[in-house]
Amino acid sequence: MTYLFISDLHLSPNHPRLVRGFLDLLDSYKHKNIQLYILGDWFNAWIGDDYTAPWLTTIIDQLKEFSDLGNQIYFQVGNRDFALGQKFLDHFNGILLPDTFELNLINQRIRLEHGDALCTDDVSYQRFRKIIRHPWILGFLKSTPLAFRQKLANGFRKKSAASNQHKSYDIMDVNQHAVEVALANADILIHGHTHQPRIHDGSGKLRIVLGDWREDHAEILMIDTKSNVQNLNLQTWHY
Repeated sequence: MTYLFISDLHLSPNHPRLVRGFLDLLDSYKHKNIQLYILGDWFNAWIGDDYTAPWLTTIIDQLKEFSDLGNQIYFQVGNRDFALGQKFLDHFNGILLPDTFELNLINQRIRLEHGDALCTDDVSYQRFRKIIRHPWILGFLKSTPLAFRQKLANGFRKKSAASNQHKSYDIMDVNQHAVEVALANADILIHGHTHQPRIHDGSGKLRIVLGDWREDHAEILMIDTKSNVQNLNLQTWHY
């Protein structure tokens, strides 16, 4: 069994190379008995499970083929696709994970999360995150027309981009205390979000940051039952 961890693909019809890279990944590993974990920001924006489009249908079809061959797909929401739910994943027997999830593997307790909740120094973002992801607010938004949700998502992206221009990287990166709390009951923390792929080793515990998907490559993590903690490395996936 091989466990494959990816995040921050930011798929959209505006970036066909990224879509092709993801489809190539599915095709390359579909016969390898894979458990695929997508740790948020799979899509650049997600306006609801009722959204349909030809480019998305192509992805769903290949995901279904991947799943039908015995592979399993798990997904955690990110800050860009927090509205994605089990209804969409049901198209290909995917499983929606909670915001934090513990995986016991290679005799290690591995905590999985997207990573945005660790950026506690970004107070304005954390305030927005708490409001927008409240079940009542999210339920209301999902009940509005698709066109309205699309305009709202575009507005959020523009506002976020403008706001981030005036924030230092330190504010938008993870907070060390938040990381220590996350690792209190885990041996390894795997997350994305910060777009700074690296394996951090501190006090005998690892924090593995997955890479965001660029125009021709991404930093991903593979673990199999023969792996050991000393040999864990990020791998570059070229497409």
